Amino acid sequence: MATAGCGGGPPEERTLVVLGPWADGEEKPFVEALRSIEKQTGHRYVYKGTRSLRETLVAQLQAGAPPDMAILNSPGELAEYARAGDLRPLPERVAGAAVTPWAPAVTVEDAAGEARTRAYWAPIRVDLKSLVWSRNEAADSAPVWCVGLGSGATSGWPGTDWIEDLMLQREGSAEYEEWATGRKPWEETRPVWEEWARILTAGGRAPDARWLNDFEKLGGDRYGLLNRGDCTHEHQGSFIRRHYGDDVRPRPTADHLDRPPAAKEDEDDENAFEVSGDMAAVFRSSAAAWDLLDRLTSKKARDSWAAEAMPGERPFFPGGTTAATGPSATKDVQELFRSAGRICFDASDAMPPTLRDAFYRAVLEFAVRPDDPALLDRLLKQLEAERLLQDKEKAFVLDDLCGTPAVAG
Repeated sequence: MATAGCGGGPPEERTLVVLGPWADGEEKPFVEALRSIEKQTGHRYVYKGTRSLRETLVAQLQAGAPPDMAILNSPGELAEYARAGDLRPLPERVAGAAVTPWAPAVTVEDAAGEARTRAYWAPIRVDLKSLVWSRNEAADSAPVWCVGLGSGATSGWPGTDWIEDLMLQREGSAEYEEWATGRKPWEETRPVWEEWARILTAGGRAPDARWLNDFEKLGGDRYGLLNRGDCTHEHQGSFIRRHYGDDVRPRPTADHLDRPPAAKEDEDDENAFEVSGDMAAVFRSSAAAWDLLDRLTSKKARDSWAAEAMPGERPFFPGGTTAATGPSATKDVQELFRSAGRICFDASDAMPPTLRDAFYRAVLEFAVRPDDPALLDRLLKQLEAERLLQDKEKAFVLDDLCGTPAVAG
């Protein structure tokens, strides 16, 4: 990092540290994008990737040694850090990078007790959810659903994605937003849990212990649930295309529901999608850190990142585009982004972390016995108790999770 020296002397230099979620080779295109930025600025950057991002970041904050920048996919966590004073609000020169719904403004009280509403992070990569993937020959057949809910420390999120998507498709974006931001009791989500149970057990299918296996790993060097051979349709975000060829394509979840989505008051909700994102936030403020955030959201950095990635792994950016051509599935996702009437940020990622984690655990438990109404009663009561606790703690600080997508040309 470079900071201005006194008396016009040369800047002091040190390495600027970026903590992020990509590891095991997945980080290589991003690291190459950083190398490209290094050549432009003369600053030094080091990327540290981990699958245990929250635990690593919390430990560093407790030790008083946070990274200069961290890249997280949870605005709920980011809002928590902003409230604690760990995050630095975006200065005016980079505030335009805070694109909704990935980066809503957050109201935080300063040391004097004055509330200020500002942006604290910016998306650098995004993904489209509300998608069902299948091979071309199976696209219109009765689905045999691939299910894998495991994901290391964050196991359960593939199931919460189902609940969230059904909530959006059935209730519309306004009700979805009220629920995700803590203003709607969990009992009112019961119908979508029951619908997910019917989806899981369609055709007399019994709960399977393998549903708790990893959401993408098949063992050895094999990946992608559709490659398992015993299922035909997979509910997953746009990043999953990295495991498949051109014979696997996405369609909206709404195309595969057993009944059409309910009529919505807002016509944009007729074509609503859930989205997720990786957001950059500055924990150690400096001119070099803000310059890096500015550059990471620029077209030049996006071009570099996309050019270094494998075709099926090229990232999407706000606006639903990728900076390089890609395979058929990538083009399909771009078109769905372009046609979306409404996009809403992933509900569990926007929740306070303790409620999000309780949601993860609940779907794992529910998937084992999806036909047990007493179990569902207990899970919804537990989630409602956690919602009320987080509401009492004023932990719900996000209000706006949905919006009309800004489509790049």
